[in-house]
Amino acid sequence: MQMVGGTSDLKAPDETVMQVTASVRPAVEERLGKRFDIFQPVAYKSQVVAGRNFFVKVHVGNDEYIHLRIYQNIQQQIQLSNVQTGHNRESNIEYF
Repeated sequence: MQMVGGTSDLKAPDETVMQVTASVRPAVEERLGKRFDIFQPVAYKSQVVAGRNFFVKVHVGNDEYIHLRIYQNIQQQIQLSNVQTGHNRESNIEYF
């Protein structure tokens, strides 16, 4: 069981994470100023807060990965909180 405030163990993306990640793609591309041909979530951790944070590793082509922090409030509204670039397949997902 996940402790409130702590992050979960690393997991493979489920349907919820796939949908949440897809919903913030336009905001990610706008923030980074580029369009991605590939935008595939490969792993994630979550954190229970007043809602839920998702920390998602996304493959964006070649050996390039980005990490996203996505917040979903208790009304199920989704927003992009933060983006980290410069990751690779082996990069650990940490709180950011």
